[in-house]
Amino acid sequence: MNRLVREIERSARAQQREIEMQHRVQLHAVREAERAQRDYERTAKADEKERKRLYIESNLAEAESQNEQIEHYVQSLRQILLTGLSREPMIDFAKMQVTPAYAAIDLSDLVSTSPEPRWTAYEPAKPKGVAALLPWVKSAYQKRCDAAKQTYEQALREFRTKEDERQIALKRRQYEHEQVVKRAERKADEHNKAVEQLREAFSKGEPDAVASYFITVLGSSPYPDGFPQEVQAEYQTESKQLIVAYDLPAYDTLIPKLKSVKYVRTSDSFSKSARPENQRRALYTDVVAQTALRSIHEVFQSDSRGYIDTIVFNGYVYATNPGNGKPIHPCIVTVRTTRDAFSEIDLAHVESAACLRALNATVSKSAAELVPVRPVLELNMSDPRFIEEGDVLSTLDQRPNLMELTPGEFESLITNLFQAMGLETRQTQPSRDGGVDCIAFDPRPIFGGKVVIQAKRYKNTVGVSAVRDLFGTMQNEGASKGILVTTSGYGKAAFEFANGKPMELLAGSNLLYLLKEHAKIAAKIVMPEDWKDVGPDS
Repeated sequence: MNRLVREIERSARAQQREIEMQHRVQLHAVREAERAQRDYERTAKADEKERKRLYIESNLAEAESQNEQIEHYVQSLRQILLTGLSREPMIDFAKMQVTPAYAAIDLSDLVSTSPEPRWTAYEPAKPKGVAALLPWVKSAYQKRCDAAKQTYEQALREFRTKEDERQIALKRRQYEHEQVVKRAERKADEHNKAVEQLREAFSKGEPDAVASYFITVLGSSPYPDGFPQEVQAEYQTESKQLIVAYDLPAYDTLIPKLKSVKYVRTSDSFSKSARPENQRRALYTDVVAQTALRSIHEVFQSDSRGYIDTIVFNGYVYATNPGNGKPIHPCIVTVRTTRDAFSEIDLAHVESAACLRALNATVSKSAAELVPVRPVLELNMSDPRFIEEGDVLSTLDQRPNLMELTPGEFESLITNLFQAMGLETRQTQPSRDGGVDCIAFDPRPIFGGKVVIQAKRYKNTVGVSAVRDLFGTMQNEGASKGILVTTSGYGKAAFEFANGKPMELLAGSNLLYLLKEHAKIAAKIVMPEDWKDVGPDS
């Protein structure tokens, strides 16, 4: 009985220990689960903190990147002139030549990948030994041969069909590639011939070629994004003068409105700071001035043949009139300068706007608002029919030759011209050089006033003394403006003297244009071989 009791007690204690063990295991598991949960939560918090840190750093870096891009672009605008000074603008005609450009022919998909079928690959094995003599073995072998031959012939037909198709496709691909090559060679040949023609014409000083050369010079000059770089030019041989019409970028499309970007952590947003309007306007005015100076520099620098003595630069902007919504194309900067005057300037150390003022340029009072200025000399104000001395075709032209008119006829012609242009003219006594001296009045209020006009029928270049004489006459007459017209051209000293003064110097091509445009007179200028200028100017 005692033993039974002890066994019962042992069993009870064992069960108790088992229960306690299970309880401890369960408790340990719960604790481990709680510890794992705490570790997970700590890890999750750390990951979330790291994610937020990376997110903030990414946004800060994005704001910094945008600011760097803005600053780099603004600096590129401020360095337009200096950037232009650091490059060689001259056009090398040899480098304008091109080689035919085309891709190599691709025949990879037309390469034969399988050999022609051979009978030996289909022919069944011949029976050997005594069995080969048995009739039924011979019969069975012949049947296998017939079946194999049919299979072989079918494979051979399919192969030859595919091969024929491959050869046709190959020849077509080769023919198409040959056509591509011929077109590329023809295009390159046409381009190279045009370049060679331009080179030859430029070497001869032909006006269109000279203008085209400098259009290429200015049009290929690298500028920051936003510059249209549309250029027109006209070359006046008689005055060695280049007139440039250059399209400048519009204010709002060029000057960034944004000054800086800042990432705000508290609101998780980007704060944008606007660039002050006065800074934008000042930067645009500076860009306009830099572009004008750089363009003039590039023309003179690339003129290896010395064709250009004088440059007229007119900067225009394509925009929309906010008042009526119609397109406008105002001139906002105009300047005329000579090679000698410009060579005295140290462009690397000038303040652009001040430099233009020193060149007597006329700049818009508010370039950003496109307040226009009157060009010194407009493009297309020349008549391309100005005839050089010795032009054989001139004998076939029935238009009146200004050089064959009598002094009285020439004076009447010039008087009629300026009357047609809206001036009230008063002719004076005939001039000694076969031209006309005329006092005129511009009836417009504010802009009008007394105008002194002189025309010279000259064969040689009109020099500075004639311009000085006209300026002296203006002062004696109390005139507000002077106009000098010639059948030839002007020397650079004449342009330098007239620069910044209320004077217009019109060459022979300009005179022909004005006669056609305002007086409806189609004239020509052909210098007689025996013509001698009266009192040649120098």
